Amino acid sequence: MAIRGILFDKDGTLLDFNATWVPINRTVARMVANGDEALAGRLLEEGGQDDTAGIVKPGSLLAAANTREIAAAWAKLTPDHGHPDLVDAMDEIFQREGAMTAVPVDGLADTIRNLKARGLKLGIATSDSEAGARATLEPFDILQHFDFVAGYDSGYGHKPTPGMVHGFCETCDLTPEDVLVVGDNSHDLEMGRAAGAGIVVGVLSGTSGRADLEPLADVVIEDIGGLEGVLGQNIG
Repeated sequence: MAIRGILFDKDGTLLDFNATWVPINRTVARMVANGDEALAGRLLEEGGQDDTAGIVKPGSLLAAANTREIAAAWAKLTPDHGHPDLVDAMDEIFQREGAMTAVPVDGLADTIRNLKARGLKLGIATSDSEAGARATLEPFDILQHFDFVAGYDSGYGHKPTPGMVHGFCETCDLTPEDVLVVGDNSHDLEMGRAAGAGIVVGVLSGTSGRADLEPLADVVIEDIGGLEGVLGQNIG
């Protein structure tokens, strides 16, 4: 098998999920709840955020869903949120706050540079918006190494459907078998499987544990620093 491209999830894979998103989720929940702290706490709890522990639970709404899905769930609990377009209001905060508070996984820039130097096509497939993805990654001087960036709003569908993998392939002249898909939750791996990706890799740097990822992954590694070992001789 000759791998010619890697499609990365963003949050939990390129960015430290809890360090980046727990405080942002608090800000957004307070906005949706119009400052009602008790209601904001309920929104976070329903979304899967253990605010006391400072973690987001694997497989939860906040771990895997896109803004439209989160907004729809929270709007049922806050019908008087006061925003004509809750999705836009939430995405604005996600983008603004993410650009200021995003925390990279260890060795992010070096890992991406090294993979690009091997001649691989690199892409991002995220449940964040495309603008949010670019904003959160801009501080780390890596975006120039990516050939493809897609969010839930980029026109390729959303996880776990295969559209973002197919979009990456079309953009970079690849077949799904040429692609390694890597992510930290089941939606990422299910997307890779649905698309027929050559290799599907789970990372433990996000919200999921090994037991969550192993049933769907070809291999589970600690973080993206382990991709060089997974690739081995599988370079096209």
